[in-house]
Amino acid sequence: MAHAVELGESVRGTTAPNPWVGAVLVTASGEAFGGATEPPPRRHAEIVALNAALAAGTDLAASTLYTTLEPCSHTGRTPPCVEAIINAGIGRICIGVADPDAQVSGRGTLALRSAGIEVIEGFGDVEASLGPYLHQRRTGRPWVVLKLATTLDGRIGAPDGTSQWITSVEARADAHALRARCDAVLVGAGTVRADNPSLTVRDAPGTDPRRFVLGLAPAGANVHPCTEVSGPLPRVLRDLAAEGVVELLVEGGAHVAGEFHRSGLVDEYVVYLAPALAGGDDGLPLLAGPGASTIGEFWRGHIAEVRHVGADLRLTVHPVGHPAASLGGPLTGIVSPDRRPSTGR
Repeated sequence: MAHAVELGESVRGTTAPNPWVGAVLVTASGEAFGGATEPPPRRHAEIVALNAALAAGTDLAASTLYTTLEPCSHTGRTPPCVEAIINAGIGRICIGVADPDAQVSGRGTLALRSAGIEVIEGFGDVEASLGPYLHQRRTGRPWVVLKLATTLDGRIGAPDGTSQWITSVEARADAHALRARCDAVLVGAGTVRADNPSLTVRDAPGTDPRRFVLGLAPAGANVHPCTEVSGPLPRVLRDLAAEGVVELLVEGGAHVAGEFHRSGLVDEYVVYLAPALAGGDDGLPLLAGPGASTIGEFWRGHIAEVRHVGADLRLTVHPVGHPAASLGGPLTGIVSPDRRPSTGR
């Protein structure tokens, strides 16, 4: 199952609106065949692994299939995976987590058991890996990652508006990898006018996310082609989910970031902290807009990870009480780039 999780993570950001599923088929003789979900409308992970085993002429009697998500039992862009699994004569299937999608939601497991296949369910590490997909299907809105880059004293720019660059080259490359992980990115129209960002993946492997602008993007801006959205943020998120967005990266600016934060719509904060000081109270703040009026109203989070990225620190934070805050366990220390945790987010 750990290998299946790795296979799924390897295609994260390429499968939306489908989840990034990994699967490993192990025969009775110990041969293993892996697969990961392909971009729509191509094969799901289980079929990729199964086809590899069949192409090798392998006997699948008494084999075990490990898959990170409950196999589908309906016809969508592809035929039902459970049908192929049953027809292959697989004896046992280990499922990382049940699929909350209304078209699946236990039906795949029921069909497998009804066919006489032994089914084993539930692996905690898989819940963490597929957290954004599970969240999107359960809540009807994308998993929102808010990316922030700041000085030690909480400034994202100088009083004259200049902001490039606060963080290191390595941190910017890491942020591009974060873009590649997400299938969509959103910024405010003010940021488009001020910084004219491209919002592409240039400094890391991966594919460019879909680009959304909150407001109107000026003609000729680098962000084009993009989709302009407007309205209350909860409605915007529901609309994006309906368009197939699973994981949304919000890159600002400060007013958009502050609005998402105060609305309680952020599932994951990724903060790049530079060893720099603006040195006063007149720089641009990390989050614009009204803050807590008393210390008792301060927002509190759970630090899931801290690691060095070049000269900077990258912090991953979840809101206290968020399901993700309990998946990775307590933080045990600063993680160097070559010693990242193998589980959790």
